[in-house]
Amino acid sequence: MKRLLFFLVLLWPGTLLAVFQTAVDAYNRGDYAIAYSEFLPLAEQGDASAQFNLGLMYDNGEGVPQDYAEAVRWYRLAAEQEFAKAQFNLGLMYDNGEGVPEDDAEAVKWYRLAAEQGDVFAQSNLALMYYNGEGVPLDYAEAVTWYRLAGEQGDVFAQFNLGLMYDNGMGVPQDYAEAVTWYRLAAEQEFAKAQFNLGRIYDNGEGVPEDDSEAVKWYRLAAEQGNAGAQFNLGRMYNDGEGVPRDYAEAVKLFRLAAEQGNAAAQLNLGGMYYDGWDVPQDYVTAYAWFNLAAAQGNERAAKNKDMVQESMTPAQVAEGQKLSRELSKR
Repeated sequence: MKRLLFFLVLLWPGTLLAVFQTAVDAYNRGDYAIAYSEFLPLAEQGDASAQFNLGLMYDNGEGVPQDYAEAVRWYRLAAEQEFAKAQFNLGLMYDNGEGVPEDDAEAVKWYRLAAEQGDVFAQSNLALMYYNGEGVPLDYAEAVTWYRLAGEQGDVFAQFNLGLMYDNGMGVPQDYAEAVTWYRLAAEQEFAKAQFNLGRIYDNGEGVPEDDSEAVKWYRLAAEQGNAGAQFNLGRMYNDGEGVPRDYAEAVKLFRLAAEQGNAAAQLNLGGMYYDGWDVPQDYVTAYAWFNLAAAQGNERAAKNKDMVQESMTPAQVAEGQKLSRELSKR
């Protein structure tokens, strides 16, 4: 779980504000040694925001050698003063086993304290702990509760995961229309998996009227971010002329992008296009290579197609196809 770090500026009166601002200015220009020297006395006097920022500096190795145990010490001091960001980061340290032994229950404790103060990332991570049953009993309904709180604050991961839970009826009754609502919020924040799922929902007419053009729109946005499933589905739309004019060349391009990421369905289709010579030169060796890769992932149709094309190949061509498969799998 990736650590999300924050650098907060709190307003204090008089001299303390000037000292804190000096530390912030030094940090922002990359003069971490000065920032550390200014934060330290404030932290030693018990100021939670300074303690938190010292924790960040030890966490990131800024102005001091990176030292997770020391980061934990400062985060804990701030967290015990109910400083939400420190509680969240302390939860992450326990979650990841950095500076402390990994302890999911302790991570949940600190996430919960921060989440109850409205910290959006703590809410999202607490939801994930309930979703996976880590540190707490698995509880999809509780995961939904926390994902909703985070999603309503605009957290893209929470929005996507909440859409997923409505999509699959996990912790809530299955509700495609509600899934669309949350997927769309995440998709509009350019979250590729949400864009792909929204495209799939329009493709299948689940919770919305079936709309191939709208499916193509969302598949394209996800495909442009490298989502292999979207690349495959967009290729299929071009191959079949659904929502776009039929264009085998574009289909080949998209199937190749997905196939090179290991998408077995795309490997199968690309093999078929080389076998039949659809907008590519007919090439049994290349067809065999793609069928072979898909078959290795358990695709039964690809295994049958590989055997079929092998019947038209010489032993030398089969060896060449196997070599090409190995080369393609390393890309």
